[in-house]
Amino acid sequence: MRRYDTAPELTDTYLETVWETLPHYVRPTVLLPCPCPPLLANCMCEVTLATETFQYTGSFKFRAAYNLLASVPQRRVVAASSGNFGQAVAYACQLLGKQCTIVMPATSAQVKIAAVQRYGGTVDLIDVNQTGRAERVAQLLREQPDAFHAPAYDDYRVVAGNSTLGQDIFRRGQFDVIVVPVGGGGLSSGIVVARDHVQAKTEVIGAEPLLGNDAARSLRTGQLVRNEREPATIADGARTLSLGQLNWEILQHGLSDIIEVPDEVIAQAVRHCFQYVNLKVEPTGALAIGAIFAYPERFVGKKVCCVVSGGNVDPAIYARLITMQ
Repeated sequence: MRRYDTAPELTDTYLETVWETLPHYVRPTVLLPCPCPPLLANCMCEVTLATETFQYTGSFKFRAAYNLLASVPQRRVVAASSGNFGQAVAYACQLLGKQCTIVMPATSAQVKIAAVQRYGGTVDLIDVNQTGRAERVAQLLREQPDAFHAPAYDDYRVVAGNSTLGQDIFRRGQFDVIVVPVGGGGLSSGIVVARDHVQAKTEVIGAEPLLGNDAARSLRTGQLVRNEREPATIADGARTLSLGQLNWEILQHGLSDIIEVPDEVIAQAVRHCFQYVNLKVEPTGALAIGAIFAYPERFVGKKVCCVVSGGNVDPAIYARLITMQ
């Protein structure tokens, strides 16, 4: 596995330790063959979904949160999240006997805000047009100097925790391509690191909202690019300003491409999962499937694994998405 200057701790030895221990605390991902007529007719590829909708707290984020928080001694935790990481942190803290405050945009899905609170977390809502997430986290850390700041993606323990999803995929299937959602880069970094650890030749492609395409622009220009403000995409889990530094170091060499998916295609992918897979998927979780719809010619004749990152979506928003024509 490549050595990363940003995180020298991210080694094959460390990854083996995580792969031996973390699976005892998380649910294995569910692999669903996807023999859906519209998908096959348009794309002429064999698609399997690796869905984390059945993971604890409803998304892959629990893998990272538990691995991270189990490794630190602090009893108080501060994190920023649009929802899924916040839920995962709150539940991990509940299991580990810790307390947490989650900074969330006021525009976060209500179902995610409520879930953080149900798991015992304190929610700190902000207007991101007035106060940035990082700025508010810094304020809280000054008020609570003994607290641990839990990063959602830019940390080797987060990447290693997410790599256990890749462990599941590579142990149970053989694919030409894995397509994975990209927000801050924690999940996609985990898949790349897992691929490199097992020395597979599988191509890894990112899927990112067109309205928040900083990672795609970074890959094109060869340098880390930031969005000026949080993207107004329906894929709320990908409303990030930029990739993390570690994530960029991993992805600039580990991804072969990043496909930019328009919001209307993301919505189409959500409907597709409802209609043909009987699977409730949140917009961010549908990005990988949306990438196939957006560029079907990219996947002709391939065995493709689409990572479905989560299923936490407000009922009203979900109802509107699946009934759109």
